[in-house]
Amino acid sequence: MPRLSGEGVPPVIQDTSTGSPVSTATSGAATLYVCGITPYDATHLGHAATYLAYDTLIRSWLDAGYNVEYVQNSTDVDDPLLERATARGIDWRELAASQTDLFRGDMQALSIIPPDDYVAVTAVIPEVAAAVDALVRRGLAYEVPAADSIGGKPDLYFDSAAAADAGPWHLGLESNLGREAMLELFGQRGGDPDREGKRDALDPLLWRAAREGEPAWETVLGRGRPGWHIECSVIALNRIGPTITVQGGGSDLLFPHHEFSAAHASALTGEPFARIYSHAGMVAYQGEKMSKSLGNLVLVSQLLAGGADARAIRLALLAHHYRTDWEWTADSLPEAEARLASWRAWAAPVAALDPPRAGDDAIVGIIRAAITRDLGTPDALAAVDAAVAADTPASAAAIDAVHALLGIDLRS
Repeated sequence: MPRLSGEGVPPVIQDTSTGSPVSTATSGAATLYVCGITPYDATHLGHAATYLAYDTLIRSWLDAGYNVEYVQNSTDVDDPLLERATARGIDWRELAASQTDLFRGDMQALSIIPPDDYVAVTAVIPEVAAAVDALVRRGLAYEVPAADSIGGKPDLYFDSAAAADAGPWHLGLESNLGREAMLELFGQRGGDPDREGKRDALDPLLWRAAREGEPAWETVLGRGRPGWHIECSVIALNRIGPTITVQGGGSDLLFPHHEFSAAHASALTGEPFARIYSHAGMVAYQGEKMSKSLGNLVLVSQLLAGGADARAIRLALLAHHYRTDWEWTADSLPEAEARLASWRAWAAPVAALDPPRAGDDAIVGIIRAAITRDLGTPDALAAVDAAVAADTPASAAAIDAVHALLGIDLRS
């Protein structure tokens, strides 16, 4: 990433929990946790759009002179992954490993800055078990009978009401939905609102006791594996600390995943989990949200295999504001390829010079300002388009700004 002259300003982004814009300025390192993939059917454009949004945030932070600590997980053991591995007739570990490698290769191709810590859930089972054990000892978790478990061991659930009374977390990220809507989302997104024995239908699973034919680990809790939300809580707390600057992810994670990740973390530390909660919009295809369950996926690897320039894919995603929902169409890639071609032609006279030619650097400030306003990449792209259309001579600084802040290398 080129170093630009001067210094940028940390961006203001929308905080989902308050619905208000908030500065990401911080007195120490800027810290970011973004939920990773469950490694199967990787990497579709919905994934790519989310990670590109927070790549833009990181680039702006780095331009502002911040040290950045970025952590991401990989949910490499989970029911959907196990089901997909069974359907394909392969070992779940083999599927997770191959899809994780594919995902990381796609991210590299798209010039997305990698996390400092990329943590597989299977690598932190003892840490998660210790955290659940701490919640049990504090009276914030309880047993639910599990007749189908090995030895009749119970599952462990989070006591949401007790946690809200004991600490800084209170149901809030999507509490405006109302209970019925939350119950519906909870059921659609990995929850079990109809499970008998729970104190509240919305209480999430913390620990699943071992079942026949399922992966399990021997821990302080006995044999079993973690629930979904507690995994991210523990990874973020143990790699970053009690409160992070930004918790990011797709808007489909807002409830229940981010809600209860925050709840678990606050119950463990007594501190708010994140200062800012940020969520990226959904990408649709063929009239429906792009999703693994529907199978309406456009994969980055398939586009690359078909000859697409990774920079054009990146431009196609950057053309939409990260918080908006939008649809990928047959025109999305050709339009981005045309934009890339015009930008490369604009930059070519300068990129070929050594040393590079000086020129009008006003565009650097325009791009910086656009990114500062809630990661406004469409405005940044429009500024470059305007310079190209007006035959404004490119400068080395302008080309470097496009590379540093938008991730598009016009010198190659």
